[in-house]
Amino acid sequence: MENKMLLDQALALLPQLNETTVEVTQTVALDMDENRQIRVEAAGDYREKRMKKGDAVILDFGNHQVGYLNLKLDYEGSHPDAPVLMRVHFAENPVELFEDAKSYHGWICSSWIEEEQIHIDVIPTSLQLERRYAFRYVKIQILDISSKFSLVIKDAACTAVSSADDKNLKAFETENEWHKRLDQIACRTLHNCMQTVFEDGPKRDRRLWMGDLRMQALANYQTYEKNDLVKACLYLFAALPMENGQVGACLFLDPVPEVDDSVMFDYALFFTACLRDYYNETKDMEALRHLWSTALSQIYIAEEKMGDAGVIEDSDELGWCFVDWNLALNKQASAHGIFMYALKAAIELAAVLGETEEEQKLTEIYRNAKQDALKVLWDEERQCFMSGKNKQVSIASQVWMILGGAIEGQAAIDLLKRVERMEDAEGMVTPYMYHNYIDALMQLGQRKQALEKLEIYWGGMADQGADTFWELYNPGNPNESPYGGTIVNSYCHAWSCAPAYFLRKYFGEKKN
Repeated sequence: MENKMLLDQALALLPQLNETTVEVTQTVALDMDENRQIRVEAAGDYREKRMKKGDAVILDFGNHQVGYLNLKLDYEGSHPDAPVLMRVHFAENPVELFEDAKSYHGWICSSWIEEEQIHIDVIPTSLQLERRYAFRYVKIQILDISSKFSLVIKDAACTAVSSADDKNLKAFETENEWHKRLDQIACRTLHNCMQTVFEDGPKRDRRLWMGDLRMQALANYQTYEKNDLVKACLYLFAALPMENGQVGACLFLDPVPEVDDSVMFDYALFFTACLRDYYNETKDMEALRHLWSTALSQIYIAEEKMGDAGVIEDSDELGWCFVDWNLALNKQASAHGIFMYALKAAIELAAVLGETEEEQKLTEIYRNAKQDALKVLWDEERQCFMSGKNKQVSIASQVWMILGGAIEGQAAIDLLKRVERMEDAEGMVTPYMYHNYIDALMQLGQRKQALEKLEIYWGGMADQGADTFWELYNPGNPNESPYGGTIVNSYCHAWSCAPAYFLRKYFGEKKN
């Protein structure tokens, strides 16, 4: 099902990476207390250390980097008579340096752990590690070395890479210093995820995911404006669909462009919404015409999951619809709301293209989907939307029903307030879902509450010392991991760059 014309156009649009040499800011010592709070202290100059077996240094590069570590190594003492065996451990967050890779037994493959064990046969030497890493801290530990000499690290630097260039970053006009800080972290997050494509995370999974792309694109329009990169990613998804024409959840570029075998109900529909957002930003009619059939087909493929009751059928299949990393969350109501959200986008695009018959057909599907949502998923007694056979209440269900237009105005405002007070309501655990939550508040005109939620949630990560915003952040448990260990958590993740989007679009000095 590969579309060579679209694929060729996508590949022609992919950017070259900019390279920047970044020096070590300081050598540090780290200490963790019983509450997993980490203290960082300066620890001299790594160049002055003479390293023997068991010795270690921790290099601090001052900010989150994505790139390649370069080391210039020398020795002191007798001529080296045996290889040096050393471990190099990279960390986006210092907490990772306190986890032992051997003790990790989570379900995400441990090969993602950012650690190398290296034999160095000849010294002096200059060494560049071949693999690209995402990190701020690098711990170099000597596992073994001859007693006749000591290792000296003469120099350490990072060749950082990104397709974003901060010289092209649009100014954020505000006098609010806290907003500037949140914006800086968000922009750094986006910058480091902008590689050859918009990666979801430069540590893990390092590929193009549709759900992340939608949010990265929105932030990009307010920041770096690399709109051709958004276009390239959309063309890649359209060029490499699943066998039934559905947009895959994610794509690989190497060794050749290929769609993954993962399919998610919501991610496929977000192609249509992302195309709507791209067209609204660029007015690129040629791209819209090229991609319209893919966008439209996502609606009709999704409609096949509509049950006899007129709402999207639930599923016990893990990952059938993502929504959030809350593993207890039932996805049915959210999925129906996302279907309506994508339908609204498709109706808009059909109108732009003058596809009158298609617009009318989509409008009728939307009208029925809205009516059935209110009839089947709305609970009169609890005055909220329920999801699944166990009638679960969650914030996500209400948010997506609002974004999908099932409920509007003051009724929707009251709904959110009501559900937030329910003790049994399933909450949100990712910046991804919080982005959608804040979007719903903004759609309802709740600017003050939206800003407060943004400041509290993303500000919580900033208070934890974040240089970039994380894949998952639960304020009640900052060290939570859905994978079985923080050592594989992603601490620079594309779907968390919301502050750059919301603050710049709605809360800059010219927006007030």
